Parts: sequence; structure tokens; C-alpha cells
Amino acid sequence: MQGSEVMSLFMGEYQHAVDGKGRLIMPAKFRDELGERFVVTRGLDNCLFVYPLHEWNILEQKLKALPFTKADARAFMRFFFSGAAECELDKQGRALIPNNLREHAKLNKEVVVIGVSNRVEIWSMEVWQQYSEQTNLSFESIAEKIMDIDL
Repeated sequence: MQGSEVMSLFMGEYQHAVDGKGRLIMPAKFRDELGERFVVTRGLDNCLFVYPLHEWNILEQKLKALPFTKADARAFMRFFFSGAAECELDKQGRALIPNNLREHAKLNKEVVVIGVSNRVEIWSMEVWQQYSEQTNLSFESIAEKIMDIDL
């Protein structure tokens, strides 16, 4: 990492709304790290992943290294890249989320925007609440499983 590069660190949970035109106000705490332009793509668990351009470039390089001879690698790359869109913030800090991405994440009105280390996730409020309830019940067993990776 070069001296001028700073690793993105997103954390926190913010409730916002998508307006009738499909625009979402990005939390003020995320705007500086995201920059004026960033990439939004279909995420896992029915949410959207949002990456600053420098993080997207790092991820792109890693995904390029996947063996294209493997069907799963090809399928994942198609899913991930075909849903990607470069977005930008307007003067009010809003980003227009493309319709296909809003449909993927079931974004209607109320949404939750969360920071997850090097990316931001955008969730439908309803889907986030269901996911949180399910995950909360098994949080301790999940923690035990991932402790094997030496955190």
C-alpha cells in the first residue's frame, strides 16, 4: 500500500429511504471513503455491495485470477460483474440505484445501509430485519466456527 492510499473502513448501521426516482442518500460517514464515484453490484444474501473504486479494482484483480475453466468461477463472475454499475453522488449526497439492482435487493422505500469493513451493503429494511433475527440466534455458533481462522 502506498503512502497516499488509505484502506477503506466502513462500519455502522444507518436507516434511510429510497425516493420515488430510485435515489438513496448515502450516510454522511460513508461519503468521503466512497468518493464521488463508486461501484454498486448484486451482493450475497439479497443485498447490494458498494465498493469505492480502489477497492473494486483490488477485488476485480482477485476475481480475474479465478480459473475460468471452473463452472462455479464463471457463474460467480457473470453474476457479480453483469450486475455492477458505476454510480455517483449528487450534490445532496444521493446515488441513483439502477432498477435491476433495486429489484435484486427488494429495495422499495425503507432501507438499511451498513458498513462492512471495505464495503458498504444496502439492504431492504424487511430483509435486513429477517436476516438479523436469524443470524442473531446463531451468532455464537458462527463465532465459534470462524475462530478456526485465527482472528
